Amino acid sequence: MRLGIMGGTFDPIHYGHLAAAEQAREQFRLDRILFLPNREPPHKKGYSVTPAERRYDMVLLATASHPQFEASRVELERPGPSYTVDTIDQLRERYGEGPGFFFITGADAVLEILTWKHPHLLVERCQLIAATRPGYSLGELERAAGAELARRVHILEVPGVDVSSTMLRDRVRRGLSIRYLTPPEVEAYIRKHGLYGAG
Repeated sequence: MRLGIMGGTFDPIHYGHLAAAEQAREQFRLDRILFLPNREPPHKKGYSVTPAERRYDMVLLATASHPQFEASRVELERPGPSYTVDTIDQLRERYGEGPGFFFITGADAVLEILTWKHPHLLVERCQLIAATRPGYSLGELERAAGAELARRVHILEVPGVDVSSTMLRDRVRRGLSIRYLTPPEVEAYIRKHGLYGAG
């Protein structure tokens, strides 16, 4: 089995996340992709993160219709900061050594890989997929992380989806539409629970 792992804050999840996951599923022939909202982001955010259960609910809604996507509570149920290397170790215990593990994240996050917990152990235990827009240069990653680590990262171009969680939160706060940027079920959930200043 080839298991994709998409970790993140997902505050909120949007079509950029889903498009990257689908591209990775096809390109790397992944059997399943787990979406893991983190309980406690290890890197401080510049804003107050939405409670984990709300973020998990949105991930559940966004992934429910895809037979190979699954919302996972692995990081929510583990106390403390959500370090990727700890998550991979926990998944290896759960699924055994058989599956190939592919951790999918944004290229911007991978640029900070040296600040992650045990980055060299992480790239030994799973393959990293850095989702980015067309035209992204691997040279930037090599400068940030070094050639050895950069060689262990696969670049995944995700065309046509230029959206971020920050953009969505800002649009909701300003009373602007987020239709076609996130699944309608997620948009309705945001409105229902008044997230991000929704009226």
